[in-house]
Amino acid sequence: MGIEHMKHVKIFIFLCILTFAVSCGQQGRYIQYKVQKGETISSIARNLNMKNQDLIRLNPDVESGLKADSYIVVPEKKLITYNANKVKEPSVDLIEESSTNTDEIDEKLKRINELREKFEVYEVKKGDTFYNLQKLFNVTRGQLLILNPELIDGLKVGQLLKIREHDVKVVSNGKTFQDYIRPNTALKVALLLPFRADQYNIDTIDVKDVFIKNASLVNITTDFYLGAEIAIDSLRGRGLQIELNVFDTGTRSANEIRSIVASKNLNRNDVVIGPMYSEEAQAVADNVTIPVIFPVYSDNQSGFSSSNIITTVPDKSIFREELVRYIKDNFDRGNIIIVSDEKAASLALSRTLKSTLEHSVAAGNVHLITPVNGYIAKQRFSQILRPNTKNWIIIDSDSNLVIADVINSLISLPKETVAKVFTTDKSSAFDKVDNRKLANVGFTYVSDVFVDEDSVETRAFNSQYYKKNNTLPSFYATKGFDITYDILMRLASGNDLKTTFKEGASSRVETKFDYRNNNGENQGVFIVQYNEDLTLSKLK
Repeated sequence: MGIEHMKHVKIFIFLCILTFAVSCGQQGRYIQYKVQKGETISSIARNLNMKNQDLIRLNPDVESGLKADSYIVVPEKKLITYNANKVKEPSVDLIEESSTNTDEIDEKLKRINELREKFEVYEVKKGDTFYNLQKLFNVTRGQLLILNPELIDGLKVGQLLKIREHDVKVVSNGKTFQDYIRPNTALKVALLLPFRADQYNIDTIDVKDVFIKNASLVNITTDFYLGAEIAIDSLRGRGLQIELNVFDTGTRSANEIRSIVASKNLNRNDVVIGPMYSEEAQAVADNVTIPVIFPVYSDNQSGFSSSNIITTVPDKSIFREELVRYIKDNFDRGNIIIVSDEKAASLALSRTLKSTLEHSVAAGNVHLITPVNGYIAKQRFSQILRPNTKNWIIIDSDSNLVIADVINSLISLPKETVAKVFTTDKSSAFDKVDNRKLANVGFTYVSDVFVDEDSVETRAFNSQYYKKNNTLPSFYATKGFDITYDILMRLASGNDLKTTFKEGASSRVETKFDYRNNNGENQGVFIVQYNEDLTLSKLK
């Protein structure tokens, strides 16, 4: 499968150097087909979308005619495609042809639907082996035996196999999207990223120079792509057919986007991931009818006017709403102190937050504190905070001085006066505070990512990424994986994206995707807390 691109020579060489080349699909396999009464070479070839001579070439001994119940060789993919199109319900065409009992068929469909609620399900067909199941689903015989102990006696036609549990973690507060790849699904994906290959002498650059001497190449774009590549490899391993078309959007120029839109038929794809600049994403969305996935955060994303733009990073207003929701659900008595800085915009937001909490929290005193002469004295906290009750402080500012004043004042209070610190969004200013101090005040914040280093998903992704790239994934590499995997898995179900948004939220390696408002805006965020041992816990 070729990679489309704007810089025909340079971007191709650039992607090859960084192992960006898109691999081809599996080679064709063949399978025996049982001839039914009345079928001819022409009718079978027509059903399989083949030429008569191509089918005869595979079966040179049938030129004299076909006999019912005899077997011929046909391309496996074409037969699967024909069966899938013949009956809309994928599982029906897997029921043995000799079965005419409608009650038996209904019972089998009921069983399949029950299993699908928790597992990816497959019905054994004639000719199946453990080897071809491993190739098809990327599972070993041992893994199948764990879920299907009856396989100790071997494979039997008509068996319903549990391939794997749905790998979406449970998401609270609503339905969970269940991963399911519809058989024989093929997707075309356009990836628009600013590689800017024309700025570098890619024709002569050594692969080591990319990561050592020319560190500027190791940026958001390359990391995002490497993560997306792992997602595509993983989905292909699960049987999803993917054609990937990569475009270099170059420098931040309207000309580059106009050129791509004018010269490439982006609508031939099922989805566009990118571009990374808001104005470019809007320009692409205005010229296509397919979903455009905006993969990063922008202050301008709330102004998107096209309904086909999907924003994957929650708007900052979602962070504030989630913190209010958490406090409302968990605060029952005591004091709430909101700390703001002196900026007019900050004060306005803090006053709105105070008003909201006063109406949302039943038993609590809500206070607003701002600096005096640029400083917040310790006694201003001690005058409000009381022992043996909840004292929750919300830092609604990204000022280094305000944050330092609050944290230092609180950790010096008497031990019986326990205070817990919250913020709506952990800005870089908090990175300048000693983590031990943050842990001391139970620092809790809203985040669009949560990393559980011990989870199976994290360890599997890190291992796969390291094996392929000889380095651990960065933030944007993981983001590239999460976004690409989630969007393509949703499309692989056979439904359009907006339909899958109604089906529930999903959680990948580090990111939660919750489009419950069904307008293409991700609202998936976490409530994260620092622990005394400096680890992080997900509270919600």
